[in-house]
Amino acid sequence: MTDSAPTITIDLPPMQDSGPRRARVLMIQGTASDVGKSLLVAGLCRAYARRGLVVRPFKAQNMSNNAAVTMDTDARPGPDGETPRGEIGRAQALQARACGVPPSIHMNPVLLKPQTNIGSQVVLRGRALGNCPARVYHEMRHGLMPAVMDSFERLCAEADLVLIEGAGSGAEIYLRKSDITNMHFAERAGAPVVVLGDLDKGGTMASLVGTWLLLDQADRDRVVGYIVNKFRGDFSLFEPACVTITEHTGWPFVGMVRWFEGAARLPAEDSLALERPAETSGGTLNVAIPRLSRVANFDDMDPLAAEPSVNLRWINPGQPIPAETDVIILPGSKTTRADLDVLRREGWDIDILAHVRRGGRVVGLCAGFQMLGRVVRDPLGIEGDPGETLGLGLLDIETEIGGDKRLIEIDGEDRRSGCRITGYEMHMGRTSGAGLERPWLRLVDGGDPRPEGAISPDGRVMGGYLHGIFGADAFRAHWLEQVGALSSGLDFEARTEAALDALADHCEACLDLDALLKLAR
Repeated sequence: MTDSAPTITIDLPPMQDSGPRRARVLMIQGTASDVGKSLLVAGLCRAYARRGLVVRPFKAQNMSNNAAVTMDTDARPGPDGETPRGEIGRAQALQARACGVPPSIHMNPVLLKPQTNIGSQVVLRGRALGNCPARVYHEMRHGLMPAVMDSFERLCAEADLVLIEGAGSGAEIYLRKSDITNMHFAERAGAPVVVLGDLDKGGTMASLVGTWLLLDQADRDRVVGYIVNKFRGDFSLFEPACVTITEHTGWPFVGMVRWFEGAARLPAEDSLALERPAETSGGTLNVAIPRLSRVANFDDMDPLAAEPSVNLRWINPGQPIPAETDVIILPGSKTTRADLDVLRREGWDIDILAHVRRGGRVVGLCAGFQMLGRVVRDPLGIEGDPGETLGLGLLDIETEIGGDKRLIEIDGEDRRSGCRITGYEMHMGRTSGAGLERPWLRLVDGGDPRPEGAISPDGRVMGGYLHGIFGADAFRAHWLEQVGALSSGLDFEARTEAALDALADHCEACLDLDALLKLAR
C-alpha cells in the first residue's frame, strides 16, 4: 500500500436471505485496553453455550500479532491450491473454542498486525491486503465497514446469541467518525453495550464516569450497564463507589467479576501480557526467549511454561540472556529483519553464539527459524525497507520474504522420535539451502509427506515454520527428555478445556447471567 489512502474494492459473497435476525446481541466495551474484555467474552461464550444456546463471538477489528488459522469455504485458497484458509486474532479463536465451534474469518473480519510503531499489515476477512501506515488506515477503514457488517450478519443468522467485543476504549471520541469497532459499530448493529472497568488498574470510578462524560447522549443511551472486573478483597468497601458511578452516569451496576487465577492457563491476546510475565521456577531446565519488538504467536511457549520441570523466562530489552540457560527459543516475529537488528542492538546475538559454543541448544520457530540462517532478503519491502540482513549463521539456509502468505494447518511427525505433531504455518517467506537436507520434521498437509525445517549437524540447533508444535504432548515429552528434563505427562488440550470450564464457572458465580442475557436484544 502507498502513503495515500487506497481505494478499497471488496467483493462480498451474496448473503443468503435468512429473514429477520435470529440472534440476540450484546457488546462488551472497555474503559481501556487490557481490562479483560477478551477473557470475559470467552467465559460468557462457554457459559451460555453450556446452557444450550448457539453462541458466536465477534470483534470487528483486532490489533494483534497473535493470530490463528481458520478454514472457511469463502476464504481464498492457499498459494499451492490448499483448502481455503484465513487468519483471525487469537482471542477470537479462543472464544470460538469456548463456543465449541471452529474459528471463522467472520468472527474477526479486520485484523491489524503491527509491523512498525506507525503501521500494520491489514488482514481483511483472512486475506492480507498489504502494509498500511496508521494515518492511511484511519482514512480507509470506512471502506471496510460493508465487509464487517456482512460478517456480523452472517454470524447473527446462525446463532442464538452473538457476544461482541469492543477494542480498547469506546470513549476515544476523536476516532468516532472513522470507528468500525466500538460505538459506531454498536449504532450500526443495534447492539446494547455493557462497559467493563478494571479495578486492578485503579481509577475505576474516574474511567467509568469519564467514559460517560465523553460520550454523546445517543451513545450514553446505548449503554445498558457496567461491570467491575478483576476485583480482589471485600466488595462491600467498593459498593459506595458503584452508587457514585450510577449517580453520575445513570448506568446500572450489573455485576462484579473477581480476579480469575486461571487466566494464565489460557492464551493471551497480545504482547501486553509479556510485560508482566509469569515466569516459572523450581524446574531443572532453563529456557530463555528474547522478547522481540514484533513478537508473534508467543503462545507457542504456553505448553512449555506449563511443565513443572521448565523454568521459562522472557528476556526483556536491556537484559542479557543468562549464561545458565539450557535452551534459547527464538519466537515468531512480524518483522524478521527488523528483529534481527533488535537481536544485535541488545547484544543477544553475541549471547546466542556464546551459548552455542558452550554446547547449548537453540530452537527457532517461524521467523526465529529464518533468523538462524545466513541471510534474510526482502527485495519487495514487504516487511519494511527493501534489502537484506545477515542472519545468525547457525543453519545453512537463507530466506526471501515474498509471495502469498502461507496459511495452513499441519499434521506430521518429528523425524527423530516419530511422535505425531500438529500445528499451523503462517508466513510469507520461502527458505532454501543445503541445511534443509537435514530436516527437523515430516509434514502431511493434504498431499505427499514433505520435509520441514532444518537441524544443524551436531543436532543442537533446529528450526522450522510450524507454530504450536509444543502443544503435542508426546512430542513435548520426548523433546524435554532429549534436552535433559522430565515431562509431567500433561494433557495440554485437556488443561485448556478445563480452564475454559473454570472460567465459565467463575462467570456463573460472579454474575447474574440470566439478567445479563435479558440485556441482549
